[in-house]
Amino acid sequence: MHITALILAYNEEIHIEKCIRSLEGVAERVCVIDSFSTDRTVEIARSLGAEIFQNEWPGHAAQFQWGLDTVEVTSDWTLRIDADEYLDAGLRRALQELDPASGCNGYYLRRQIVFLGRPIRYGFFYPLRILRLWRSGQGRMEQRRMDEHIVLNEPKVAVLEGGDLIDENLNDLGWWIEKHNGYATLEALSRIEAEAGINAQELSLSGPAKRKRWLKTQVYGRLPTTLRAGFYFFYRYILGRGFLDGKAGFYFHFMQGFWYRTLVEAKIFEIQQEAAKAGMSDFEWLKSQGRL
Repeated sequence: MHITALILAYNEEIHIEKCIRSLEGVAERVCVIDSFSTDRTVEIARSLGAEIFQNEWPGHAAQFQWGLDTVEVTSDWTLRIDADEYLDAGLRRALQELDPASGCNGYYLRRQIVFLGRPIRYGFFYPLRILRLWRSGQGRMEQRRMDEHIVLNEPKVAVLEGGDLIDENLNDLGWWIEKHNGYATLEALSRIEAEAGINAQELSLSGPAKRKRWLKTQVYGRLPTTLRAGFYFFYRYILGRGFLDGKAGFYFHFMQGFWYRTLVEAKIFEIQQEAAKAGMSDFEWLKSQGRL
């Protein structure tokens, strides 16, 4: 297998070394798409043999597509990995043993989230199957504010078993809260754009990503707004046995499943109130405020 790994990074000095070292013996080329980090990210990555490409941050989807367009990938396969992720021993072995002559154009990797030091194994959160490996030239990134996925020209995919992609961010809880506050804003804007018919084009997703988006729009999105977050938390924590993830698991399922979803709805409600005061639609008001 000849693989090029693409890593988005900004001030990731506490993560980047573990990420890159996990790719040793797997990726013949590691390319870091950096947003002009002000810490030692670039220095560390370069010392480990990674190539550095820098671009001002235009948003996650646009930045990754910029990387795809800018890096001249000559390997047969492309791997997407975040700076706070790394391959465990099982996944490294599975990638090394993967038959390059298979009829697949892409592979779903199993992602394992670690929160407050604890692997999350319940709440329908493990294993999360995400498309991260594809034949070079076959994939492109959806251009969305949130929940973007790689879309293949010909979605002939399989799940790569045998190991996990570990998502373990080492920043503190305050950082996590700030990050998800930003995510909630982006998701609120995306919802309002979708309701206005803006950026509503859906690319041809497949597999778990397609099912997840269908559930989000056709099930979760049809519930009363004040009940959505509570229902989702019940689904994860009780039906999905999230309580078996212990104390750290409670905080994760509550904050990521209830608090975050409530925050999104509250931000949309706030926008609706301001738009109503101005006698405008939500979309028109956001445009008038320069937020879209």
